[in-house]
Amino acid sequence: MSKLVIIRGEDILNLIPQRPPIVMVDKFYGIEDDCSYTGLTVSPDNIFIENNRFKEPGIIEHIAQSAAARVGYICRQNNVPVPLGFIGSVDKMTIHTLPKVGEDLDTEIKIIQEVAEITLISATVKTGDNLIAECRMKIFLKKE
Repeated sequence: MSKLVIIRGEDILNLIPQRPPIVMVDKFYGIEDDCSYTGLTVSPDNIFIENNRFKEPGIIEHIAQSAAARVGYICRQNNVPVPLGFIGSVDKMTIHTLPKVGEDLDTEIKIIQEVAEITLISATVKTGDNLIAECRMKIFLKKE
């Protein structure tokens, strides 16, 4: 996947339901096959920073919002409302290291299975070539 950012900054708010200070995605790179790609520059004013590190709940929220950005992008492309999503479960979660302030997270969301309003994803979060975290997440979409 190309590292060309197609949506960044405040425009991300069109893809996800979260609003500051809880926005944990600041770049959307796009979708290729069954994968989507997002990013986050870890800023010192992030609410999940402790001792200059991005804490575990922030990483989990970043993964969930990365999945939401994929859905939001598809919905915007099809001119349909962006649904709310909820984390149903997180499993096989491994956090290898906590990113430092100033580091750029690059996240891949891979769709494992979609059934009705339930989507199972796998996620990998990296800084450069270093694996930060990986997990599987079940997400429920609230259809209107």
